[in-house]
Formats: sequence, C-alpha cells, structure tokens
Amino acid sequence: DSANFIIQDISGGSSTSTFRITVPSNVRPGEEFQASAGERIVHVRCLPGAYPGQSLEINVPLDDEETASDWDSMSLQDLPQDQDSEHVTRISNQHLLPGEQSAYNVQIPEGVMEGQQFSITINGRPLSVTCPNMCRPGMTVKIVPPSTPQSTTTRPLAGRLNNNGKTRRFEVTVPKGVHPGKPFTLIASGVRVLVTCPINAISGQRIQFDLPLELISAANNGPKSALAQIKLSYHKDGWTRTVRASDVKFQWTRFDERGNIEQQPRFHTDRSAYVLKLDFLNDDRMRQGHVSLVTPEKGVVDSNIKRADGSELACYSDIANAQMKNYGDKIKWFQDTCAELVVGSWANCIKINVRRDCLVSDSMHAVMSLSREELRKRWRFEFIGEAGLDLGGLKKEWFELVTKGLFDPNMGLWQSSTTNQMCMQINPASAICCPEDHLLCFRFLGRVMGKAMFDGELVKGHMVNHLYKHLLGWPVMFNDLKDLDEVYFNSLKQMSAMGAEELQYVDMDFTATEDLLGMVQTVDLIPEGAGNMVTEDNLPEYLEACLRYRLLGRYEAQLNELLLGFYDVLPEPLLTIFDFQELELLMCGLPKIEMNDWMAHTEYSGQYDRLGPNHEVCVWFWDIVSDYDQEMKARLLQFVTGTSGVPANGFGSLQGNDGNIHRFTIEGVSLDMCVYPRSHTCFNRIDLPLYETRDELEDKLRIAVTMASTGFDLE
Repeated sequence: DSANFIIQDISGGSSTSTFRITVPSNVRPGEEFQASAGERIVHVRCLPGAYPGQSLEINVPLDDEETASDWDSMSLQDLPQDQDSEHVTRISNQHLLPGEQSAYNVQIPEGVMEGQQFSITINGRPLSVTCPNMCRPGMTVKIVPPSTPQSTTTRPLAGRLNNNGKTRRFEVTVPKGVHPGKPFTLIASGVRVLVTCPINAISGQRIQFDLPLELISAANNGPKSALAQIKLSYHKDGWTRTVRASDVKFQWTRFDERGNIEQQPRFHTDRSAYVLKLDFLNDDRMRQGHVSLVTPEKGVVDSNIKRADGSELACYSDIANAQMKNYGDKIKWFQDTCAELVVGSWANCIKINVRRDCLVSDSMHAVMSLSREELRKRWRFEFIGEAGLDLGGLKKEWFELVTKGLFDPNMGLWQSSTTNQMCMQINPASAICCPEDHLLCFRFLGRVMGKAMFDGELVKGHMVNHLYKHLLGWPVMFNDLKDLDEVYFNSLKQMSAMGAEELQYVDMDFTATEDLLGMVQTVDLIPEGAGNMVTEDNLPEYLEACLRYRLLGRYEAQLNELLLGFYDVLPEPLLTIFDFQELELLMCGLPKIEMNDWMAHTEYSGQYDRLGPNHEVCVWFWDIVSDYDQEMKARLLQFVTGTSGVPANGFGSLQGNDGNIHRFTIEGVSLDMCVYPRSHTCFNRIDLPLYETRDELEDKLRIAVTMASTGFDLE
C-alpha cells in the first residue's frame, strides 16, 4: 500500500526531507511496508505500539538526481499532535481486513445526555459523537470512526527553487473524484492551501505548482492566543479562510464532515453563504465601484499589504501570525502597521477648519476634497472662533461629534435595528430624508470610520452585526436575518417547511413590500418577480432572493459608498486579522462595564427563578465573569445582547427588540436542553444549563462566547 504524505518541513540547507506517512491498514507493529516518496520507494518498519491509520514522521535523505534508491536507515517518530483524546482507547487484538477501520472504546463525558453530541480526537482527527439512547455519563461505548478523508500525496521537488529563490515547486496527485477546474485542498507546513485542478488533468494524475517560501514557513511561527486555540480546538465544519496556491490570495472554503470541499448547487438555509465583494471600476481620485453578494469562493482578498509607493509592507506570513495573536497584540500590530502607512510628517499635515454649528457640512466638504494619499496624512483640527491647540484632544472630540451626528436617526441616514435599539442599520429611505447628498454622506462616513481606525480614534455608533461582516468580507448566512428582523426571519423559516399545497394557499410571488416613510412600494426580488409565484420547486430560490434583498438590496447604493470611503483609507488585507466582534470593539472601544450595576439589573428565570443570584450556578457565573478582562466581558455582552455597547444610563436601561426595557436575564435550563450556554439577543437573555461544577461552567461559557465570533452554532 502506498502512503499518503503531507509536507511537514522543508529546509533548503537540510540533507533530509521530512514526510508524514500513514500506517497502512494491514500492517502490524514490527512489520515492514513500502511507501512512495516522490519517484522513490522506501522500506519502513512499523514502530512498536503503532497501529493502522496512525500518522508517523520519516526523515529521508535528499537525492538531487531524483532516481530510485534504497536507504539503509531513516528516523521514524510519532507525531505528538496525532494523540487520542482522554477517555478514548483503541481496542487491541483486532483482526482487520484491508480497508477496515479500527474500533475504539469511548467514555461518555460528564454533562452529556442521550442524543447530545460531544467532541473527541482520534489519531489527531476531530470527530463528533452522538450519545446513544439509554447511555449516560461515565459509560463506555464502542465506535468505529469513518474512513479518513482522502489526502493528497505531495512532495517537494528537491532543489527546485524558482523565481530567484522565492518559491518552491511541489508535485501533487489529483485526488479521486476531483474534476478538471474544481478545487481541492492540501496541507503544506500546517497551512491549508487551495489548488485548482487544471482543465487538462484528471484524477490520479500528478501536477506541479509553486508556493512562496514565506507561505510554507509561516505555520507554527509565533504563539497563538487563548481564544485562537479554543477556536482551533473546537472548530466545527464551516467556512474557513484558505490560501489559493495560484495567486496566494485568501479565499473562503467550506468543508464537509469528511474534509472535502463542499459544493452547494442550490440555496440551503443552514449551509449556504455569501460574501460582499467590492469591485473597483477605476483608480481615479474619487474611485467608483460596485458591491455585490457572491458565493464565498469568489470573494478573494490579497494576502499582502503595500505602501503608497507600491513596496510590500506585510506579507502573508506577517498577516497569518497576526491572526493568531490575542486582541491586545492584534491592536498593537494593527496600529504599528498603520503607522508605517502614514504619508508624510507633521510638517505637511492636513489642517481641517470647521465651524461647530456647521460641523457635519464643513467636515464633509473638507474630507471629501482630499485624495486617498492625503487621507493617510496626519490631520490637525481647529474649531473656527475658538482658541485651542490640537494636541490630540480636538481630534478626539471631532471624531466623536461627527460620527455621533451621522449616526443620529434624526439625520435620516441610519435607523435603530428592530431587534436591538442600541444597534444602527442603514435607512433604506435615506434618499427621501437627504435627497441632495445622502450617498455623499455615506462615502464621507466611510472615510471617517476608516480614518478613525487608522488613527486609533473611536466611532460613536454601533452597527448591526452583518455590516461588520460586510466590512471584513466575512460570509453572511440565512441566520443573519434574525439579527435584523426576528419576525421576518421566523416567517421565512415557517415557509421553508411548507409543502406545495400550503405554498399555493399562501399565494406569494417574488416581490417585497417597502414602506418608505408612508410611501408603499413593491420591489421585484428577481427580474419580473411579480409574475413568478413561489412554489415548492423554486422555494430555495425565493429564500435566497429574500436574503440577498435584506442583507444588501434594500440599501445597496448606500453600502457601496460606505465601503468605497472605508477602503479609501484602509487596505482590505489589513482587516483580515480581526473577526467581526473584534472589529466592533476596535471601532467603538471596550465598554466601561460596572459589575455592580450589571449584577443589580439582572433578572433570573427558569430553574434560577426561586433562588436568583443565590443559586450555586449563578454564583459561579458572576464569579467567573468578574475574573474576565474587559475584552471577554465585552464579548459576553456581544454574545447575549448583540452588541458590546452599554446604555448611557447603565444596564437598567437595556432595551429589547420591541423598544421596551428588557434587562439582562439568566434563565436556568437543564442539560438535556443544551450542553453549551445559548443566547437570545432579542430579549437580552442567556440560557445557562445547570452545570455540576464551576470548571465545567467556565469551560463551556468560554467556548460558547468565543465560538460566537465564528458565526457558527454549537450543537
């Protein structure tokens, strides 16, 4: 049996190459087997204690001639990352036929009930196990893992450094089932790389591609933050940012439960996603562009950052390492990078003079007259008629007053979200409220928001979550509609479960009704939508059209200008180090959270109704939260309320989606309802299971709060 390889570490000056090899299914400890390493056949002896399916590491001498040869010795060692989870034991003395998988005994963890899922790792591979009926924590069950997803066989071509030594050429076998023009993934030095099968290649054929040396040396470079480690350890099937081998650009990819790239030919409410893509139409002083929602594989982002003169400031490895930093270190790296992008010195700074009583109009005239290069210069501010030297205080005041004025619903550009009164969403009727210059206002606001981040200032306005995702180019999914309008979201969910007769009775077509300040308009969701009735056959397309309209179509022109202004200041690759929650914290700042005020204005329901804050689990909860730093407290607020913002009058003024006071609420639920805490942002409520230990509560709460920023639910 030939082995599957993944490139582990290739150093130009080394006399050996390191490969990762999988022990074939019919090999026992002490037995020899053959494995192919490029053009060579090597003999490997299975280590004592090793078993079929386990990954081992071999070091083999380099042979520049690339001819078949026999090697007398090689080093062989277990890979530490391929260990099994605690309470997982491989059943010994199994008589397996070729291709059969080993069976394992797995102990059910504490807190897991019948039908609930829990995570384990077997041979370095994360798996999800469903607790069988009539089983309880502490019992042992026997499982047989599914077959390992087919890996690609890769090898470095010895000595083949290309492009003046900047790239290394690799060879890979096109996996089974991959068709010409379709992508597949492989691992190179711990970096997941996306490769597209050439049009003239077929499954089983070997193809070659080049990778930059900086890319294959980026993995395992620098410490990972605690939050990044949690995300990696508990990562579920979902959207992952990969790197395309063809041009080393970031691209979103979704993998199925077998590790293969998932294809969605039709819209699916739980799995389909879209990415906001901004295409620039020119490179003039005032750039024009067009935004659209595209499937994630089309929403690519450069993986390097360039200065104004075109020279490279940060490469892929710099960005990849920054993505793994903790929030504080990310901020420092971001600010240091922005400092490198500053154009000129204080001697040639931009002076902005404004009248306080005409602040927004004067500021818009001044900022919109600047070129993109001038937006990255240093700014000094003066309020006309007022004495004062801008040493930083006037600049801080200017950003606060301007953004507060632009986000004010009375101006007509923004309106409060129906599900969270503290979050703002774009007003579809902004053209009616500001008929002369509403699009110019959004371009101006985009520039101000970008400049605020560039200079380390704050924005006085929290937006709905999906807008932060749009700024980052993150996937948006059907569930994002829930944050906009829960009633509308629930009605679409009900429609998705209807049959042909029910849909015929509902009598819906591909249109939407808009009430723009009393002016009722009918909008086609697709061309000639009024003439297309919703049926069981086209229901997925109707749901897709509703998502596209609600997340972009209603305010496409406004969002287009906002992003054009935003990226006039900030290069998009610089933002890829943040998730959407971190972006809100960076733009709006960490809130000042008074624990006594938070606890005093919290209500208790469900299993905690009688004892309230004196219930043992609630005591643990507040003890854990009190130990959180400001970032984790803000993330918990985002998880439960949908925003990190705290009302000006404190937690006693926290509002729900109906505009009424809905205090922070902790509801006690049994573990058979949910394993992890879950949130209901419309009601500012967290469902907190009745955990048996403080450690279990701390672990599950941190995972739930952290995983919320990935956009994926925990089962």
